[in-house]
Amino acid sequence: MPSILNSLSRVKRGDIVMSVRDITKTFIEGGQPLNILRGGGFDLHRGEIIALVGPSGSGKSTLLQCVGLLDKPTGGSIIIGGTPVQKMNEDERTALRRNKLGFVYQRHNLLSDFTALENVMMPCLAAGVDDGAARARAFGLLRAANVAHRANHLPGQMSGGEQQRTAVARALANSPEILLADEPTGSLDPNHAESVFNLLVDLVRRNRMAMLFVTHDMNLAARADRKITIHDGIVK
Repeated sequence: MPSILNSLSRVKRGDIVMSVRDITKTFIEGGQPLNILRGGGFDLHRGEIIALVGPSGSGKSTLLQCVGLLDKPTGGSIIIGGTPVQKMNEDERTALRRNKLGFVYQRHNLLSDFTALENVMMPCLAAGVDDGAARARAFGLLRAANVAHRANHLPGQMSGGEQQRTAVARALANSPEILLADEPTGSLDPNHAESVFNLLVDLVRRNRMAMLFVTHDMNLAARADRKITIHDGIVK
């Protein structure tokens, strides 16, 4: 059985795991079009960490929602693992999202009535993993995130940093190729923020995944392999 930190991906280091081209997103507000994303794109390579930066309201979270298959762009193309996603139906998008992508949000979004272990098990169970294997994998991920001692605690019994570490473990439950993080340390104090970001970088590097993360913190952005920006709706 492979190590809990070994990716199951067959994509070689350096290969493109996500390609975005000419992406646009328009909302209708008050009967008028509101153009949030107006073009541009990027490639994300295996083993690469990219920071997505730009002013508040520039469309960073919108872009992350689109590439994370939680929303559909108005135009342009998104290719994940060599697969164009724009013509996929909802079942196909759900399967690709479940198998290829992991998500970490600003708030941990843990289910309050379930323990840390149960929260991390849920993506595995949704993917059809049996209970015993899901439990073993979830505990291994909690151990890797240094919160195994909280496995049987509810989120309300944990500190903010412990909850976010549990959320990181949950994001890795199905061995994603790409980790998407939206201000993953934004709700934490500086000490916990540094600790959680160090964990993210360590696990991404050790898993040989790729990560795209949104941040307003230029100190965190400086630790990425490169930065992409959104200016006037254009992804550069």
